[in-house]
Amino acid sequence: MSFDRPILLLTLLVVPLAIGVYLLAERRRMRYAVTFTNLEVLASVAGGRSLRRFVPPALFLLALALLCIAVARPQRSTLVASDKATVILVVDVSGSMHATDVKPTRLGAAQAAVRTFLERVPKRVRVGLIAFSSEPEVAAPPSTDRELVRQSLDQLDFLQAYGGTALGDALAAAVELGKKTIGEQQKGPQTIAYTVSKANPLVTILFLSDGKQTRGTLLPLEGAERAKAAGIPVYTVALGTPNGVLRAPFGAFGGGIGQPRSIPVPPDPATLSAIARVTGGKFFDAHSAGALQSAYRKLGSKLGRVPGRTEVTNEAVALAALVLVAAGILSALWAPRLP
Repeated sequence: MSFDRPILLLTLLVVPLAIGVYLLAERRRMRYAVTFTNLEVLASVAGGRSLRRFVPPALFLLALALLCIAVARPQRSTLVASDKATVILVVDVSGSMHATDVKPTRLGAAQAAVRTFLERVPKRVRVGLIAFSSEPEVAAPPSTDRELVRQSLDQLDFLQAYGGTALGDALAAAVELGKKTIGEQQKGPQTIAYTVSKANPLVTILFLSDGKQTRGTLLPLEGAERAKAAGIPVYTVALGTPNGVLRAPFGAFGGGIGQPRSIPVPPDPATLSAIARVTGGKFFDAHSAGALQSAYRKLGSKLGRVPGRTEVTNEAVALAALVLVAAGILSALWAPRLP
């Protein structure tokens, strides 16, 4: 914990002063008590030597200390939203995303999870969307316009075809979009070359796919190496169940009339996990719509944030008020009374 105005911690000196005043008052009270000749009355007024009579004053001193700390504006380390952060969503829209092992379909579950993510991610964070099957396509450039991303998300049904899955090319496209975003943020009076020596917290890729690579120029780990070189972590989600199948229409994938086919479309968690590991991200295995929602909800509360400090003055004042109320209640319950 740190303090915005540490000099004001000197106000804590009032605590030992208050202790001194209390001890002085106690001493005077005991002197006054000896004027009573009735020992029962004396015991009642003096309160005996029970330790519990010291609890209310101790709580009062604690409340006083908390108020002194609050004056110094305490802060704690946490993750705070960054105005320059960008999250690039990459969603597989190949034909296998219409498999129904994840309800209502894999694509439908992905769209719902992305909407949850948009609700959780800080409004100041820019969000972009890339859809891919045999090749990637920028569906929405990074911006703070959530409605633009939602509209693009609704159009994903029309982007898909019965194409393959180009994981490596999709990763490379997301990296280039991220590097472009960083370049725009670095524009200023001086132009500097884009270099990365460590992970860049300003850009993150959230990558969802439901199958193995079947198309594309780059291998998945080649795309991951590009993300690593750019300092961009990739959080991956493997969507689907190992026994997932796609019910192909008549004539699709070589099936003749009257010969519909069931095509196995298992996810590839090993590859997606390796991508996350290489780039410094995290891997999620989503076998159901609920698991996918949970992953995106958690990431929406994490991505787009950087280490920072947040003030907890209000919390300190509220705690002091509660302690002060407790001191008052206990004092009223335990105070000695004349018979």
